[in-house]
Amino acid sequence: MSVLTPTAARSGVAGHLRQLEDQSVYILREAYRHFDNLCMLWSMGKDSTVLLWLARKAFFGHVPFPLVHVDTSYKIPEMIAYRDRVAREWGLNLLIAQNKDALANGMNHTLGRVVCCTALKTNGLKDFVAERGYTAVILGIRADEEGTRAKERYFSPRDHHGEWDFRDQPPELWGQFKTSFPEGTHIRVHPLLDWREIDVWEYIRAENIPIIDLYFNRGDGTRYRSLGCAPCTFAIRSTAKSLDDIIEELRQTTVAERSGRAQDEGRGMEVLRKDGYM
Repeated sequence: MSVLTPTAARSGVAGHLRQLEDQSVYILREAYRHFDNLCMLWSMGKDSTVLLWLARKAFFGHVPFPLVHVDTSYKIPEMIAYRDRVAREWGLNLLIAQNKDALANGMNHTLGRVVCCTALKTNGLKDFVAERGYTAVILGIRADEEGTRAKERYFSPRDHHGEWDFRDQPPELWGQFKTSFPEGTHIRVHPLLDWREIDVWEYIRAENIPIIDLYFNRGDGTRYRSLGCAPCTFAIRSTAKSLDDIIEELRQTTVAERSGRAQDEGRGMEVLRKDGYM
């Protein structure tokens, strides 16, 4: 993997991608300006890696806050190798959050997807945030990715338990954002909220961003479209071996992006996100 800087391919971004990039960079800088104790989640997927790239661009090649990986211990092994390599090559301040007590007590997906995700992801994140005293967390979610995420804001408040009331969200009109909140409010910041899946891939192509090869068909007629824990993430049938192939495939597909993610079935994701999931 070559080590690229965010400025190396700036000329490749134009039109609506430039507008999305400018908006995301603005949100990142606003978050850094208004929240003293800030971190950013990195799952090593396409969205959070684009977000990481944008953060490096926003702060001239440096990420001025720690990256946090909520490690369930069940990630696809290639994801961990990719994480460690990129963190080393880009000089990232990478922190690992893990609910070790739940793992020691045998928590795993066979006990139920919502139960497992709540313990290892939601509680793992909430405990880490409380322990470190983070007032805001930056995440790479998109409104088009999954139904409940369409109800989010760029600056989305949670209560002191980290729980989200999607019925009580501040308006964000005409490019105006609420960044001042009562004491004890925890904020989730979503710089990619208006990006679409195809925008992410077109931006990766334009910027030549190094991405994990699990997203490409490696000869067996399948690839991953969305990445998560190995027991609950399934590959899709696809012949896409390049960025161009993926983008063309997305222009024609009618299949939901997260159809291969088991925790999205039924009301699973809605329950998880209300309780403080990513």
